[in-house]
Amino acid sequence: MAETTQPYRVLTLDGGGAKGFYTLGVLREIEGLVGDRLHEKFDLIFGTSTGAIIAAMLALGHSIDEVHHLYKENVVKVMACQTAAEKTARLKALAVEVFKEKTFEDVKTGIGIVTTKWINDRPMVFKGSKEQAHGRQGTFKPGFGCRIAEAVQASCSAFPFFEKKLVKTPVGDFELIDGGFCANNPTMYALADVTGPLGKPRADIRVVSVGVGEYPPKPLKRFSKMWWAKKYAPESVELMQKVMEINTQSMDQLRAIMFKDVPTIRVNDSFPEPHMATDLFEHDMKKLNALFIRGRESYAKVEQDLKKFLV
Repeated sequence: MAETTQPYRVLTLDGGGAKGFYTLGVLREIEGLVGDRLHEKFDLIFGTSTGAIIAAMLALGHSIDEVHHLYKENVVKVMACQTAAEKTARLKALAVEVFKEKTFEDVKTGIGIVTTKWINDRPMVFKGSKEQAHGRQGTFKPGFGCRIAEAVQASCSAFPFFEKKLVKTPVGDFELIDGGFCANNPTMYALADVTGPLGKPRADIRVVSVGVGEYPPKPLKRFSKMWWAKKYAPESVELMQKVMEINTQSMDQLRAIMFKDVPTIRVNDSFPEPHMATDLFEHDMKKLNALFIRGRESYAKVEQDLKKFLV
């Protein structure tokens, strides 16, 4: 009897601020489907921004219920802050509280956290294994020698609504901003690792890519303490969301062209109803609970396909 090759399973999680509640709704059902914590089912987990928080917690062995509890208790408090300095300080405190001194050597499965270098507009991806390195493996350090808390904070630093994050590494210091500026949907980056340095045959790869949903925009009125708020805040937030949504869609279209032979399930439904209007700074728990429920409903549409991938 021919030996059966074990599929190499990849989970990728989009950025989108508080809209990560939708992602958690999807993942809660996936965890229920497989009957295990997700680090036990996926060989590699990539995340950007809010997806980086979730990816890091999953890679460290947390359950979806634990991540969901964190979001309900803390994420809304971060998003409700009025200024960039306040948001940054609360995000940093939260990252330290959750991840403490843990490093990329502590993860239980493969990981990738996407950030963007401010100085030269290039990606900087924090990884846990030298096997993911596209060169210079001899000098590779997991996570560039940084703590997970630093990488996650950097990936979530949606400038100018958050301040830039300075990280110090053995090879230099870097000012970093939100990974969504270069790969709000990190699937292409994950596939580059899997088919490149990790050397997995495309036929053996299974990708589950989870977004944050698509919603109508809503006007912002809560940046009144910022000097530019009255004139620029609503337009700036809408522009940032538009940039990241364009990035998300273009990356997925590119994946569909370049990796059309790699079995992929994309979960990212659109909810055009006016009452679903929201944004990445949402802090109305009633609305966020609705996003969580919508995520669970989106999962139901692809449950049978996911069974073939994961069970």
